[in-house]
Amino acid sequence: ARRVSGVAVVTGASRGVGRAAALALSSRGFGLALMGRSSAGLSEVARLVRGASDQSCLEVLADFADEGSLQAGAERVLGELGVPRVVVHCAGVVVRARVEDTTAQAWDVQLGTNLRAPFLLTRAFLPSMRAARTGRFVFVGSISGTLGSPGAAAYAASKWGLTGFMKSLAEELKDSGLMACAVLPGSIDTDMLKGSGFPPKMSAGEVAKTIEFLAIDAP
Repeated sequence: ARRVSGVAVVTGASRGVGRAAALALSSRGFGLALMGRSSAGLSEVARLVRGASDQSCLEVLADFADEGSLQAGAERVLGELGVPRVVVHCAGVVVRARVEDTTAQAWDVQLGTNLRAPFLLTRAFLPSMRAARTGRFVFVGSISGTLGSPGAAAYAASKWGLTGFMKSLAEELKDSGLMACAVLPGSIDTDMLKGSGFPPKMSAGEVAKTIEFLAIDAP
């Protein structure tokens, strides 16, 4: 596979699909900005990237519920690494409960992390990426963005919304040199699948291969 240069931003890189995507993009030559909450997992991925590559790897700590924190994180990436060529939105959360048992707080947490945060980060990076006339936004959605499942109404709503946001963004990016796309995996063998009642059908690494293709090789 051809190696590339530039910066890739990956959210939710501490585990699961985000971790696999970060390692895959690093192996293709990208410098990385890993955005997420402070955790041992995020630091471990940063160590793995630095140990396997001479590319830069920046841990950007951010509160995905806070607009100012996300804006500051984006500004740090732009100031220290430069304009991203790829932004991969992997961060996600699910709180399983039937609708009548879903609290407003649980709803807000899921819509905030899964939908509002990708909007805010995309908005923060978009002017500089438009000016560069190159760049790709890859949103990690879910099969739950096409169908419903019991106990996951808020999660499904956030993923349906993410697909709608991506499609509208893609229309706005026509003739700009930029693109927006989404990956909608089925049940992945990660911690998030626990409690869903669905058996795993794919691995995080397999999903990361699709992200890698869209980020680099797709026309």
